[in-house]
Amino acid sequence: MHPSLPVFHPTSALPSLLSRLSLGGLLVLAAVAPATAQEPSPQREPVIRVSAQGEASIAPDIAIVNFSVVRNSDTAQVAMDQNSQAMNAVMAALKSQGVEPKDIQTANFSIQPQYRHSQPKEDGTIDPPEVVGYEVTNTLMVKILDVAKVGTILDRVVKLGVNQGGQISFTNDDPEEALTQARKQAVERAVAKARVLTEAAGVRLGRVIEIGEQAQAPKPQPMYRMAMAKEAASDAVPVAAGENTYTVRVDLTFALEQ
Repeated sequence: MHPSLPVFHPTSALPSLLSRLSLGGLLVLAAVAPATAQEPSPQREPVIRVSAQGEASIAPDIAIVNFSVVRNSDTAQVAMDQNSQAMNAVMAALKSQGVEPKDIQTANFSIQPQYRHSQPKEDGTIDPPEVVGYEVTNTLMVKILDVAKVGTILDRVVKLGVNQGGQISFTNDDPEEALTQARKQAVERAVAKARVLTEAAGVRLGRVIEIGEQAQAPKPQPMYRMAMAKEAASDAVPVAAGENTYTVRVDLTFALEQ
């Protein structure tokens, strides 16, 4: 007779198995749920951005002058000798007016052949251009630290041989004080603008978060263009220096308080 074997009753084991599966399922869900949940995104701080511009004007204290001595002759050597003679006299006159050698710079020197172009012949051919002379040009860039002397210096150099020129521009050696005034004015205007906007919107202006600046120096202003000839020179060439205006733009970002 065979020994008794244990009898398996599916119906009696099913509740126990289901309870274990249910428990396991709850454990799995509890482990997975936090990983799939989305974190709430942090709210950005409300801000207001404004821009404003400030200006300050000061009288220039430096003049930058460009002028040239131009000489023409049949040969390059003669043209260059005549040009050098006139330019040496001009440079001596500049030094006698208090212009230091470091403030005198050669900006251009050129020797250019001058051509004569022939007319077309009856058969349509044209002879090559013929060299009839040479032109020598020597250009100086001069920094004049005493603006009141600009007119007198121009008169002197024209009489000594300067016969071609460009322009005069006025600038400042140290514009920092004017830039500081322009910065202060720009910030004051930006703050005032921000206050008007926030009051109209019914919110309060908070702390400054960010400040940016863009500074602009005045562009060189041509004041006098020289179509020079000795007979055109006067005892005092009229020159008006005017004022230089420095501009600063600021960009401010403020926090808003509800």
